[in-house]
Amino acid sequence: MTANFHLRINRAIFKALVLTLFCTGLFNMAQAQSREQAIAIDYLQGEGDVQGLKLAYQHHVDWLSGLDPRLTMLFEASANFWRYGPTNSSDSNAVLAVSPVLRYPLGQAFDLQWDLEFGIGVSLLDDTRFAGKDVSTHYQFEDRLGLVSWLSPTESLTLRYLHYSNAGFKRPNPGLDFISLSYGWYF
Repeated sequence: MTANFHLRINRAIFKALVLTLFCTGLFNMAQAQSREQAIAIDYLQGEGDVQGLKLAYQHHVDWLSGLDPRLTMLFEASANFWRYGPTNSSDSNAVLAVSPVLRYPLGQAFDLQWDLEFGIGVSLLDDTRFAGKDVSTHYQFEDRLGLVSWLSPTESLTLRYLHYSNAGFKRPNPGLDFISLSYGWYF
C-alpha cells in the first residue's frame, strides 16, 4: 500500500475522532432533555455509478416541543462511504457528517404513520475530487429532504434526497446528489 493511502486513512481516523468528541458533547448536553436514540443504515445511489453506505447515530431531543408538540428534532452523526466506478478501478470517498434534523407528522396512510424530514448539516469529505468532479472544499453542507414511514414504534424506513455542496464559498461547486433508502432502529 502506498504512503498516500496510509496518510488518507490516518487523516480520516483523526477526523472521525474529532467529530466523535464533538458529537458526544452535543449528545451529552441533550441527554437531560430526552433519551430516545436510533441507529440507521442507508443505501445511497448517486449520479451515474456512485453508490454508498451511510451508518448513522441519531439522538432525539425535545427542544422544540414548546413550539408544536408534533414537531420533533434530532441530531444525526454519520459516516458515509462512497464508491464510483467498477470495482477494479473505483474511486472512493469517506465522509463524516453532523446534522440537525426536523420531523413533522404528515398523517396515516396504508396503515403506516408518515413524517416529513428536513435538515441542513455539515460534512467533512476525505477527498475533494470524486466521481469525476472537483468539489473544491473538504467541508460541505449536507441538505436533506425525506419521507419517513414508521413500520413500528421502534422501526422506520426513510426515502430521502441528499445534496452535498459548499454553498458557493469556493468554485467550482458542482454538488453531489443522492437518493437514499434508510432503515432505522430506535431504542
